[in-house]
Amino acid sequence: MSMNIKIALIGLEVWTERDQCDVREDANSSLKTFLAWKQKLRLKKKHDNAQLVTGVTFKGTTIGMAPLEGMCTADNSGGVSMDHSELAIGAAATMAHEIGHNFGMSHDKDYCCVEATPEQGGCIMAAATGHPFPRKFSSCSQQQLRSFFQKGGGMCLFNMPNTDDLVMGKKCGNGFLEEGEQCDCGEPEECTNPCCNAKNCTLKEGAQCAHGDCCQDCKLKSAGTLCREKSGACDLPEFCRGNNPFCPANVYMLDGSPCAYGEAYCMNGMCLTHGQQCLHLWGSGARPAPDICFIDVNKAGDRYGNCGKDSQGQFVKCKAKDAKCGKIQCQSSAQKPKHDNTVSMDTTIQINGHEVKCRGTHSYSLQDEGDSSDPGLVMTGTKCGDGMVCKDRQCQNASFFEWDECIARCNGHGVCNSNRNCHCHAGWGPPYCETSGHGGSIDSGPVSDDFQEGLIVFLLLLFLVILPLVGFGIYYWYRKPDSQLKKWLQKSRAKCRLGSFRHHQSGREFSNIFTQHRCPPPAASPATQKSSRSTLYGKNGATPVISQPVNIVRPLPMPSSQVPKTIIQLKPSRPPPPPIKSSPVIPAKQEGQHAKLLPPKKPLPSCPARTPQLNPPRKPLPGNPVQKEGLLVKTPGTNIKPPLTNSAVQIKSSQWPKPGSRVQATAAAFLQKQ
Repeated sequence: MSMNIKIALIGLEVWTERDQCDVREDANSSLKTFLAWKQKLRLKKKHDNAQLVTGVTFKGTTIGMAPLEGMCTADNSGGVSMDHSELAIGAAATMAHEIGHNFGMSHDKDYCCVEATPEQGGCIMAAATGHPFPRKFSSCSQQQLRSFFQKGGGMCLFNMPNTDDLVMGKKCGNGFLEEGEQCDCGEPEECTNPCCNAKNCTLKEGAQCAHGDCCQDCKLKSAGTLCREKSGACDLPEFCRGNNPFCPANVYMLDGSPCAYGEAYCMNGMCLTHGQQCLHLWGSGARPAPDICFIDVNKAGDRYGNCGKDSQGQFVKCKAKDAKCGKIQCQSSAQKPKHDNTVSMDTTIQINGHEVKCRGTHSYSLQDEGDSSDPGLVMTGTKCGDGMVCKDRQCQNASFFEWDECIARCNGHGVCNSNRNCHCHAGWGPPYCETSGHGGSIDSGPVSDDFQEGLIVFLLLLFLVILPLVGFGIYYWYRKPDSQLKKWLQKSRAKCRLGSFRHHQSGREFSNIFTQHRCPPPAASPATQKSSRSTLYGKNGATPVISQPVNIVRPLPMPSSQVPKTIIQLKPSRPPPPPIKSSPVIPAKQEGQHAKLLPPKKPLPSCPARTPQLNPPRKPLPGNPVQKEGLLVKTPGTNIKPPLTNSAVQIKSSQWPKPGSRVQATAAAFLQKQ
């Protein structure tokens, strides 16, 4: 199966005098030294991927090795392959296999390869290969490639290569649009482009273009048309310019841009987090383990926890500061990891008296399968601290000075792209996002109003068509005879009326004296019920005077100037409280006049319940009434007649706070994709 990826060979070196890197029988060691050499080469010649083909025989049955998901990264975009066959297709199939690992493809499972039979060579990503050599990728490999692109991998592959650097030279029919050509669809027997004449690489009559994402039906798309959507959190969209059939060069957020709500940094167009890697290994619900798991497990330097291997193939112990760059430690309820040939490596540690399970993975492999890096290691570029990322299995300072300088120029209305230019938010225009505009950058192409037409059309359809139709449908259903909707609404209204009536009736049962919401009146004992009523209603059953609102945190003091002094009987165990002050004297009402009541603190019910007026007791009150614990009782003096006027008395309950107390609350081959 074709992957729709064309490789352009832009550089070729043949080492005849000496190797530029140390190539040994250990494939892992050879890969490390080659990738280190490749980084220096990248400064001199820009390329997307580099592959080394060597005649050195690797140990065992290993014939190649490459980092998983290393494509387009500065450190890991490459691989090594052994020239193990007299046929060129043998080394080519091995190199394609290692490039597949760079694209995030793992070895095919038994059921994956249905595109070719074993007699036809099988599929390229099979764990083992031999004659006949494979020529096709499986559907599983296709799916893994799509997943790699969807999470932001391979950002460098969307740019056109410089055809001047092509090793094979210029030629009509090589599939690359070169100087002097209007189009190039390959050899005449393989060309299927209706806009291009394959014999002379010219456009057919009436055609404006033949290639590119901004070319449709041999015509150029209008300026501002979206030609490349963003893929992943660190990618940025591009738009057609109107005069070029090709989409502008792919740009993405500058390295160091925060992503994942500040939990990670964008690196090479990807937002890498420990959580994302746990989901990739264990599936839904997986999450990173506590930091102590990384420190405790990875310091061992064994297959359970390590910071990779050294040049001798020995596990490396992690220092405490590098622990989050070693083996990924997760927490998951899954029985085993998702990938084949991968087993769970569980470690239980004690944290504050509680057991915590730290779950890592180990990829066991046969000798012919150890050609990719350990997927259980934290990926390069993952954030391991503030301003720090994982690199070479160490937590290193990341230099984000370029991002700091760039973002300061965007005036808070945009982000920085990989060309160090501002990509403005909607409503702001480039280059510095300080004026109104449609967003985008000088690199992404102009953003026109057409880009926002889809949202506008949707909103118009929603409010002018969809919602009116829904409303008409509901009305029609309601007016229909024996409508269930109508019956349901009637039942709901009846329930609401019943609930409102019950609430109104229950509100009338409360005493008007108490102004606290949901505070029932204190129960009076039979011995004091009559005297309490006499005090409240005054002499001869006069209309009661409404008392002041009761504050249960701090009782309100009463005026003391108009009531004779009384004696307060206290328990010996309590300190003497301040003297109780009586309320101001209200003149007795005259005939034909009504006493003016104090306004209540909250409205009274519309029909308050009247309590029958009681005559005062015939016998004098006892001089020394029985006291309840925690109750202050006011006793009249022996030679003082009670006043003729009514007075408001503050009732104290054992449920109220005591005076003075508080209320508590709770090879190199340099490859570039077209």
